[in-house]
Amino acid sequence: MFPLAAITDEFAPDLETALPAMRECGMTGAELRTVNGKNIVDLSDAGIARVRELVRAHGLEVVGIASPLLKCVLPGGPEIDGRFQQDVFGSAYGFDDQPRIAQRAMEVALALGTRMIRVFSYWRTIEPRKCFDAAAQALTEFAADAVPRGLIIALENEHACNAGTASEAAALLSLIQHPNLQLLWDPANAHIAGERPFPEGYATLPKDRIVHIHAKDCRLRGHTPEWCEIGEGDIDWPGQLAALKADGYIGWISLETHWPGPGGNKLEASRICAKNLRSLLDE
Repeated sequence: MFPLAAITDEFAPDLETALPAMRECGMTGAELRTVNGKNIVDLSDAGIARVRELVRAHGLEVVGIASPLLKCVLPGGPEIDGRFQQDVFGSAYGFDDQPRIAQRAMEVALALGTRMIRVFSYWRTIEPRKCFDAAAQALTEFAADAVPRGLIIALENEHACNAGTASEAAALLSLIQHPNLQLLWDPANAHIAGERPFPEGYATLPKDRIVHIHAKDCRLRGHTPEWCEIGEGDIDWPGQLAALKADGYIGWISLETHWPGPGGNKLEASRICAKNLRSLLDE
């Protein structure tokens, strides 16, 4: 139904292990977040060249980089909402670092031959919508800088950030009518942020601005996710995938396992989730 990718570090921290396992699971795309514990934007130019060689050698396409942009505190914003875990994946940067990291993310994307850079909306506060104007200003600048490079800035709805639900992401996107700013839709993140992602949350989204999908599954204990294999949790993946197809989505579905797996074996967890996801896609 859709081409299948994965965030490589969900399989293994090193590409030498992750990439062949992904190919064995029938994946044709690789999304890059951390490599050997280091965020993709922090790798040297030589390191990026090595990543590109490895991905190509395994017959995969780089579909995007999962940057940490705007995973930081907005100065002067409301109090941070402490209910949500803030994952930084090897790259903790402050507000003043963001312009430099944005430029580096664009350099890395171009070097890897991909168009998509994932971004966020500042760490979630107790009044998320009060941060939307500032987030919109930063995202507009990123999108403008992306134009001459032919890049797409993909805002992910992230439960630990201010645009966590579908309705919040839609509201923030409505402030930025820029073709180079699109949406990375993650139903599980919306669920953790307190919204039923499908069909209610998805119904609020601008379908023509969805550029990428992250797939994972969980059950909730309050606002704490209990990660599980795809198809065994609260997310209606059959319904969501069918709706994406009906609405003309033609992009990637990218596995972001999160489930630690049997006995804490993350590689096996990702293999199981990839198998489940392929079964859902084949239905």
